[in-house]
Amino acid sequence: METHEVKTRVHNGWMMLVVLLLVFISLCYGGFLSISHVAAVSDANGSPGVLGVVCVLAAALGLIFWFVLMFGFFTLQPNMAAVMILFGKYVGTVDQSGFHWANPLLSKKKVSLRAHNLAGDTLKVNDSRGNPIEISLVVVWRVTNTAKAAFDVEDYEDYIRVQSEAALRHLAMAYPYDTFEDETLSLRGSVDEISVALEKEVQERATNAGIEVQEARISHLAYAPEIAGAMLQRQQADAIVAARQRIVEGAVGMSKWHWKNWRRTRPSPSTRSERPRWSATYSSCCAAKRQHNPS
Repeated sequence: METHEVKTRVHNGWMMLVVLLLVFISLCYGGFLSISHVAAVSDANGSPGVLGVVCVLAAALGLIFWFVLMFGFFTLQPNMAAVMILFGKYVGTVDQSGFHWANPLLSKKKVSLRAHNLAGDTLKVNDSRGNPIEISLVVVWRVTNTAKAAFDVEDYEDYIRVQSEAALRHLAMAYPYDTFEDETLSLRGSVDEISVALEKEVQERATNAGIEVQEARISHLAYAPEIAGAMLQRQQADAIVAARQRIVEGAVGMSKWHWKNWRRTRPSPSTRSERPRWSATYSSCCAAKRQHNPS
């Protein structure tokens, strides 16, 4: 069941302190008068009067009640909140900083509204291609709903840590570690896009705890030690193949461009003899491209 946050107001602590001090002085003065009356009656009649005894008991009960009321004072620093609970029932949340007084029977659970940094542990997972990698993240988060943070989850700090690791595992398994294709996202080559996707997924999981994710980024990314050397060689080979493919594609593009220009300019008879040479160049570039891309 989802808990909704309710804002509540409490009494000013300094004003209540003055009131309770005046009550304390009045109780002490009343107790002194009651004791003096009892003593005077005892000297005159040999036994204390009923009225005097009642006054003394009332003053004693008043002092006990005053002592209990003194436990209602509490302080809140900036960006701190207090969740008020009365006999197991949520009463409301106080988020105003300063010196306050509330019902001393209320239990006050303080929740920080400040920004927190979560540095996750290094995890070993498999990327979308099945390669084992090491990955970790950093999350900046803060509590925006104190009722959810206090009642909807057991421990909101542990909750955001576990859910962040779960989101990171899911994201790492959805993308490859690296790729040389521009249209394909990768963990290493698409930092901004991966960060946006990670922040969105962590936020979806943290909403149940009343937490707002302000930033989520990958802080560590590497191949697992057992395959690091082999994957480095594979990366170098893929880079060489990609570079050669770019060269062939560039040569084909240049040949197409020259061929189109040659046809538009209507060459004179002296330059028409160059047409076979451009045609041969274009054909050779296309053949080389087919060799690099058999599909």
